[in-house]
Amino acid sequence: MLTIIFWYKALHQSEATRVVPIVGVLTPIFTLLLSVIFLNENLSQKHFISFSVLMIGGALISVKQTKVYIFSSVINRARDLLGKVHVRYLPTQCFAAYYVLIKYIYSHEPFLGSFVWSRLGTFIGVLLILLVPSWRESIAEHQQNAEKKTNIYFFLGVRIIAAAAFIMLNWAISLGNVAMVNVLQGAQYLFLIIFVLILSAKFPSIYKEELGRGVILQKIAGVIFVSWGLYILIS
Repeated sequence: MLTIIFWYKALHQSEATRVVPIVGVLTPIFTLLLSVIFLNENLSQKHFISFSVLMIGGALISVKQTKVYIFSSVINRARDLLGKVHVRYLPTQCFAAYYVLIKYIYSHEPFLGSFVWSRLGTFIGVLLILLVPSWRESIAEHQQNAEKKTNIYFFLGVRIIAAAAFIMLNWAISLGNVAMVNVLQGAQYLFLIIFVLILSAKFPSIYKEELGRGVILQKIAGVIFVSWGLYILIS
């Protein structure tokens, strides 16, 4: 529940283009550290190489920054990034803690029962949010001002796909190494690029993605790293 709160709080206070790459890159690292400490899950040499390559590929695909910096600038930017305690970094630790905790539960209890009880707990947590008067009023006000033009079939279709993806993610966590499953989510950016290119080509009036030369080269490099990481993993 805290994970979702910090996630949306970060998106509210900062740009999505900054939050999503940070969460996508740092969450697998924290997940790996926590899984080694609390679950005693160690990666083999091949899996660690695959983990690192996939993480780099996912970062290259998701990050929109394409400028090239000299070494001193990179150090200064990294120091500035790590020196700031901001709410947008909190989801990374929360996501990592959730993945490790749910993996621990799946390791000791049947998957179906564990999954249902975890979702029930989230549902109760959402209901508790409504007990705070200011939050309840804010939600009601937003709903009244929101435009109601969404196609109901489109909305239901998106919700069903999202639910199926979440169930499959949890099933994968219950079966494999939680850190590897987490970093493999970086492969979703590969499919995202494909979908974006198709939508941009077929429906330019509805969806148009601006891709400059630097962005294209960066995305291609990311695709190569993700493909390389997947090859190392399955070979």
